[in-house]
Parts: sequence; C-alpha cells; structure tokens
Amino acid sequence: MIVGGGYTGLSTALHLAEAGASVVLLEAQAIAFGASGRNGGQVNPGLRLDPDDLVARFGAERADRIIAVSGGAPDFVFGLAKRLGIECDAVRPGWVLVAHSPATLAKLQRRGEQWVRRGVAMRALDADETAAMVGTRRYIGGLYDPRGGSVQPLSYARGLAQAATRAGARLFTHSPVTRLEKQGSDWIATTPRGSVAAPQVVIATNGYTDDLWPGLRQSILPVRTFQVATRPLGHNLERSILPGNHAVSDLRRLILYFRKDAHGRLIMGGRASSTQRGGARLFGFLTGVVQDMFPQLGRPEFEHAWSGTVALTPDFLPHIHEPAQGVLAALGYNGRGVAMASVAGKALADRVRGGRAEDLPLPVSDIRPIPFHGLRQPVLHLIMQYHRVMDWLGR
Repeated sequence: MIVGGGYTGLSTALHLAEAGASVVLLEAQAIAFGASGRNGGQVNPGLRLDPDDLVARFGAERADRIIAVSGGAPDFVFGLAKRLGIECDAVRPGWVLVAHSPATLAKLQRRGEQWVRRGVAMRALDADETAAMVGTRRYIGGLYDPRGGSVQPLSYARGLAQAATRAGARLFTHSPVTRLEKQGSDWIATTPRGSVAAPQVVIATNGYTDDLWPGLRQSILPVRTFQVATRPLGHNLERSILPGNHAVSDLRRLILYFRKDAHGRLIMGGRASSTQRGGARLFGFLTGVVQDMFPQLGRPEFEHAWSGTVALTPDFLPHIHEPAQGVLAALGYNGRGVAMASVAGKALADRVRGGRAEDLPLPVSDIRPIPFHGLRQPVLHLIMQYHRVMDWLGR
C-alpha cells in the first residue's frame, strides 16, 4: 500500500506492480496534485551537497554509491520515459548553472572539478559562452553539465500513473488517509471512502506530509515555489533566448531556474515562500525578473502561473525512514524531486520486495523533528529576507 500519488509513490507503485506485487495507491487529491505536477520540469543530477561534501559526511564507500545514484538519476528518468513511451516533451541538451557573483562562480568551479574527477564531462563557461547559451548578459560565467534536461512534469507523472495501472496497480484518488494503525500482521489505512489492509506501507507525501505518522511532518520544512510562463516566444526570440533549450539554474541564495517548453514558452521559477500568502507579489517578482533578464522581450506577456510545495530538510538531503516494521517513508528532495523521487520509488519497491536497506540510495535514518518546528514560518520568513538582501548585495 502506498500513500501519496506524486513521483515517489507512482514510481514505487509502478515498479512493485511490474514485479508482480499487489499494489494499492491512495492519493488525497488528484494524481500529481502537489509539486510533482506543479514544478519547473527540470531533471537535474546530483544533490544539494557536492561530492566531496558527501564523502566527508558518509565516508568514501557509502558516498560513492550516493554520488553514483544521484548523478545517474536523470539517466533513470529519461530511460523510464522512453521505455514506457511516456509523452512528456522530454529533452536532454544539458543543464547550465550560472553565476551572478565571483563567489558563486568559484563555487561552481569547485563543483565542476569534483565531478570531472569522477568522470563527468562538465566544463566551465566564461561570460561570453554563458550569454550565448542563456540569452542574457546578466551572468559572469557558468558551468555546463551534460546530464541534465527537462520534462513536462504533469505529463511525466500521469504517464507513470498510466503505466502503473497497466501493470496492475490500483490507484485511488480523492482518498486521503486519515488514520494508519497496525492490526495483526497488517496495516490498516482508513479513508473517508473505506479502508485498505496491507502488510507493508510506503508513505510518499513529501511537501504535503501531514500528521499521519508521528513526527514526520515536523521533520521537513514545506516551502512553496512559484513559476510563470510567457506566451510562445516566436521564432526570432526563440533563437536569442535559450537557443539550445538548456535548463538553467541561477545559484543565488534564493534560487532562480528557467527553461523553455516544447511550445516555446519561457518558464521562470523560484522565490520560495513559507506560507500560502503573498502569491501575487511573488508572481510579480518573477515577471520582473523575466523583464530584467531578457530585455529583448520588451514587455512580456504571461500565459500561465502556478505554484507547488517542496520539502526541505535541515541537512539538504532526502530522508528515508523505516519507523516500524512494514513501514517505509521517503521525502525531502530539496528541489531535486523529478529525478531523485523517481529513483527513490524504484529503491523503495526493491526494499518492500525484500531488498537490503544498504542498497537504498541513502542510509535509513530516524525521524528527527526539527526543534521549534511550530515557529518555522516566521523564522523562514526572516531567513528568506536575509537571503534576498545578500543576493542583492552580491549582484
């Protein structure tokens, strides 16, 4: 039984069903209602921590596995989409990380050196190369990573759901799990529409985690991200803005990320919020970013705007938990969920089928509620204001 119909839950359901298991998935809203259907669509490799940081934290042997799994996560996504025939506008021209300050550029150079030592054909970009690839002179340099790309996120999620259903999984939407309790050898999940009994449960709720399991909601910081999309740019503008269709990340403290979709729209995302308020202001900020960054657009016309909630963790790593026999949970992808949640779902399916805990992408950890979690909104607001000032000073 799986709770949650985003990338983690759908990938788990798919791989369990393909292995012949009986699978029921319960989703509180619609499939991919959360950030899985409402993100920027970038499929990027790695984690928030660089390889050398992972070695320092986990030791060389364990870190090598984490680095290999996270670095190869885009391979997994694009391979899965191809194998299943998912029509999700998948493109893979690479990922460009851009620097707005000398300190950020130095950080990118260190990151590139670490991955090059591990066999990845990354390369540094000077200001002219960055401008040619991105279409703006706002950056002093960058780093090209050939492993990245993008998908239409909702189409990818729906494709996973359709493939899981074809394989025999049963997916129930608008079925929030309100209680989970052990009865004999089974776990009983209660919903307003009925109950489900299963010997094993996977909790895959990420940024929308509630109090279903004690302490799990308090172990993450749910943060809202925003995206806007222009009208299709037209041929001339398409040639000057992201002409190679690269996915781009601007590594300010409050990250910006952007790409073009299959219809030639420019999609700009970023500017996190710790609350459900202030959406109009934050959408307005992103439209201002587009105008400032790409003056060749003139006054851009916007066609769509949306937001979703991602889960951050204090150590910037995804967390995998086994809080009781027969219960697994994975969450906290820190903005790398398209790739890492897909990989995590396959790993959780293997664990449910009797695989070793040592083979999971990250070590199993205890659920650790964040101290003073109830004060997260005012504290996060202050942190974000500080980062906005530091970004402005850095620019």
